[in-house]
Amino acid sequence: MKKFSLLAALLFASISLAQAELNWLTDYDAAKSQAKADNKLVLLDFTGSDWCVYCKQLKAEVFSKPQFADYAAKNLVLVELDFPRFKQQSDGVRKQNMQLAGEYNIEGFPTVIVLNSAGKQIGTLGYMPGGADAFIAALERLRKS
Repeated sequence: MKKFSLLAALLFASISLAQAELNWLTDYDAAKSQAKADNKLVLLDFTGSDWCVYCKQLKAEVFSKPQFADYAAKNLVLVELDFPRFKQQSDGVRKQNMQLAGEYNIEGFPTVIVLNSAGKQIGTLGYMPGGADAFIAALERLRKS
């Protein structure tokens, strides 16, 4: 009976993880095209994924949650614009991310810029307490504005 319970728990955990997987793009132009075609918002996550404490908290408390994954699948095109200290990046991605950080006046991490499906900025978010539900509520306010 213990083996069955353990197997059931592992199966449930793997299903939960599979549901929470997000499709983060790194190509800004491709993301804008996809958002326009699918009539979705673009979420630009300016992050220091391998060193920024609040970036890691945002990922753990919001982006890794199943309710965010469900919301994102229906409403968002996700773009990670990473500024790592240790992780390797291609020169093209690094150049694009630096250009976009300048364009959107990024002064700290994490900064989340939200664009409408036409590519116009409609809001700026960052780490906030309250987890995925609070973050989704803030996105909904932007989406409806």
